[in-house]
Amino acid sequence: MRLDRIIRNSGCTVTAGNPLVEVTAVCNDSRKVAPGSLFVAVKGFAVDGHDYISTAVEKGAGTIVYEDQAALEAQLAGTEGKEITLVKAESSRHALAIIAANFYDNPSEKLTLVGITGTNGKTTTVTLLHRLFTAMGYSCGLLSTIANYVGTKGTKAVNTTSDPLTINSLLAEMVEAGCGYCFMEVSSIGVEQERVAGLKFKAGIFSNLTHDHLDYHKTFAEYLRCKKLFFDTLSSDAYAITNIDDRNGLVMMQNTKAEVVTYSLRSIADHTCRVMEQSFEGMLLKIDSIEAWSPLIGLHNAYNLLAIYTTAVVLGAEPEEVLVAMSTLKPAPGRLENIRGPKDISVIIDYAHTPDALENVLKTLREIAPDRELICLFGCGGDRDRTKRPEMAAIAQKLADRIVVTSDNSRTERTSDIMAEIKSGMDLSGRSRSLFIEDREEAIRTAIMIAGQGATILLAGKGHETYQIIGTEKTHFDEKEIVKEIFATME
Repeated sequence: MRLDRIIRNSGCTVTAGNPLVEVTAVCNDSRKVAPGSLFVAVKGFAVDGHDYISTAVEKGAGTIVYEDQAALEAQLAGTEGKEITLVKAESSRHALAIIAANFYDNPSEKLTLVGITGTNGKTTTVTLLHRLFTAMGYSCGLLSTIANYVGTKGTKAVNTTSDPLTINSLLAEMVEAGCGYCFMEVSSIGVEQERVAGLKFKAGIFSNLTHDHLDYHKTFAEYLRCKKLFFDTLSSDAYAITNIDDRNGLVMMQNTKAEVVTYSLRSIADHTCRVMEQSFEGMLLKIDSIEAWSPLIGLHNAYNLLAIYTTAVVLGAEPEEVLVAMSTLKPAPGRLENIRGPKDISVIIDYAHTPDALENVLKTLREIAPDRELICLFGCGGDRDRTKRPEMAAIAQKLADRIVVTSDNSRTERTSDIMAEIKSGMDLSGRSRSLFIEDREEAIRTAIMIAGQGATILLAGKGHETYQIIGTEKTHFDEKEIVKEIFATME
């Protein structure tokens, strides 16, 4: 593709070389550069792409997009004689997103792209949307924390919101495969880093906003601003779908050009829902005055289901068809997954790793089985927001009968230090009902061994993850496998 077509609307200017040069690939990683590539030097948070310009040139990059003139000149010293086209960007990060969209022929404009942002529920909601529209006969794509799907072909995901090149490449695959829809998680970090710039969203969904990612954003106000920016950039022919039961639900909509559609379990809204009955097998809902059964459980899942119902109806689906298809949907992996074992014990595996998510899950389990012993096992990730650690401890103390505090991707922090900060959120009553076991597998085994007849055990924080990161080492760790092995020894 010609350079002038690739950089249109990107705010870039050709400062040297041929503006009509043919570009064979676009890269922001010098290791992937091949002859004829365009290399975008992005200033990252850990690495500055400008430091790799000379490497990219040596590997055959014919075009360099940069924003730092001094860094460019330093890197080009000694590369005289090579034919290189130079392109100046006001922001190479923003330019990368627009260039990626242009290079892949703007695939987001050729299907119906739906993004969801919020603290909790993103993965469940996009996964359920993908399954819902597939059940209604549509070919769909999915971009989520757990996996990316082009139709029914899936691959593991690396980030909640991928880089612009990966996103546009996958969207182009979806278009080529005949997908009519794509459902995508949009993280606050992804918005702030402009990974979704240049994408054409038909709808944006807001789920909720609670305490998370303050290790990155530093303040809640900045976290909110980044979430809100997603809706600020929606076009006038898009829909902004928002949960008005969240106190920030309407704040998100203040500057959007999109048509606002509201949903609620507690207030008057465009679409409403009530939980009529629930058990470990599922719940009976009344959505817009129509009763429907779902195998999912919990108030938070009622919100997720209402969000996907609202989205489907807004996009033109018939309400009755949506509700019938919804009744067949299973939970997303690692979201309130129930493993039944000896002594009528139920082990619930859930990704809850924020104070709000942990509280929602524990309340759900308490409501469904109020007379059962409730054991909560959790830890907190290392090198992440430390302020939520005592908050999660206080929630576990309030809602669980017994608590097991353990590791959860401690990374480069000492697990014992993380557990001490968790412990600081408990009073003497909470500490007297708690066990502190660093090894997570040992902690799981202990929780099951101390459980009484008919107990419910929540394993919170890992969910779908099949690994654990201690130090810099990533090892296989699948809680479902571990629980089933322990249960097998008890039979």
